[in-house]
Amino acid sequence: MKAVVTGGAGFIGSHLVKALLEGGAVVHVIDNLSSGKREQVAPGAVLHTEDVRSAEAKRIIAAVKPELVYHLAAQADVQQSILAPSLDASVNVTGTINILDACKEACVNKIIFSSTSGVYGNLAKERITERDPAIPISFYGLSKLTAERYIHMYSQLYCLSYTILRYGNVYGPGQTAKGEGGVIANFMERALGNLPLYINGDGEQTRDFIYVGDVVRANWAAANYGDQETIHVSTGKRTSVNRIVQLLRDMHPAEIPIHYRPAQSGDIMHSCLANQKAIKSLRWDPAVSIEQGVAETYRSWSQHQ
Repeated sequence: MKAVVTGGAGFIGSHLVKALLEGGAVVHVIDNLSSGKREQVAPGAVLHTEDVRSAEAKRIIAAVKPELVYHLAAQADVQQSILAPSLDASVNVTGTINILDACKEACVNKIIFSSTSGVYGNLAKERITERDPAIPISFYGLSKLTAERYIHMYSQLYCLSYTILRYGNVYGPGQTAKGEGGVIANFMERALGNLPLYINGDGEQTRDFIYVGDVVRANWAAANYGDQETIHVSTGKRTSVNRIVQLLRDMHPAEIPIHYRPAQSGDIMHSCLANQKAIKSLRWDPAVSIEQGVAETYRSWSQHQ
């Protein structure tokens, strides 16, 4: 099997590339290295340092003729999207259209798209399902939702198969300590640097934190299952930011000072995604608990200090 992974030098993408190679796939990575790192790309993958919006990215997909395209490359910072919505739309919408055009022209069997729980905004619901309305409250959420709709349209017009995976808050070894999605990595970096932790709001906001290894397994499953479906990749469990802090304090040998500050615009208060559809359609379920995942992430950060 041949696969192209956009964003394959990034956090989730690099884990996915490694798993694909271990499964015997031929893997090409398209990444402009604006946030990804060359050294994170596993040996054996072919790295193309290109932007997903470029004509060269299309040429690469045409030349490789992959069976699968995993489209992970994105502008994924909520606050950055609010500061620069045109850049956010350019990367997440225009970049996706460019990759879709390439998939159409190269007769790619399937595109697997990494989306986000951020498309739902602040839905006042204990556990969100894929049938619930998507009402984003940030440009990031809006751009990812718009990209999803372009995928639907390309599928209808050109018979391109797809699976859209809406992630909870992904965390794990190798994550960059920036942006809301990287809150656990941010806490790890600051705690191990003997710096205080800063929490926006009261810390009682909750997220559905999903370990990166489980996300990779869901992407692997989507190669064979979940055609023409939008599916949550999540634990189905709420975990507060304060709970993450307590887990970190239980592992860290020194006292960790905490400072609370005002919540930021565009931040979602509660987010938890039902995962029954993933269990049924992808034949997948999460294997790593929040306690196990945070402990593994802490070990990884400690080893690289």
